[in-house]
Amino acid sequence: MSETIVMGPAEVRRALTRIAHEIVERNGGCEGLLFVGMRTRGAPLAQRLAREIAAFEGAQVPIGALDISLYRDDIHHLRAQPVVQSTDIPVDVADRPVVLVDDVLYTGRSARAALDAIMDLGRPRSIQLAVLVDRGHRELPIRADYVGRNIPTARPQAVQVRLLEVDGRDEVALITPGEEQP
Repeated sequence: MSETIVMGPAEVRRALTRIAHEIVERNGGCEGLLFVGMRTRGAPLAQRLAREIAAFEGAQVPIGALDISLYRDDIHHLRAQPVVQSTDIPVDVADRPVVLVDDVLYTGRSARAALDAIMDLGRPRSIQLAVLVDRGHRELPIRADYVGRNIPTARPQAVQVRLLEVDGRDEVALITPGEEQP
């Protein structure tokens, strides 16, 4: 197995700064916005985006965290029971623009599960999707509104986002499986 770092701390920071500006521009400001980070790494990314916006807009965007474990379409095929974490949405989602935040967009199945979970909480005005990395290979018709970086991959490869809050460092790694040693 080989690992290539495709984004370091500076690239992660720049991507999040750009996404924050794009969100404010697209929404005509940040009034009414709600960031909802998908657990595990989407939650700290949502917090970072909100801090960026606070720095240049002087306004606080509420931040929630969403656990999609029970909304996954493969829950019945998992060998182990999913570890369910809390969902914490500090304000009503009804009639507000909600920005779902995740680390990697791949097949689209996690995003679909998050859409279902959000809709169970109310009817937002809109739902937008922000991801740090889009690696392609969609299985569902899902597209991110905001992308930090497109990283084309082969299916056997993996993209691993590592964040300071969870992993002790900021980077994005492309992992390529190698031949097994005899």
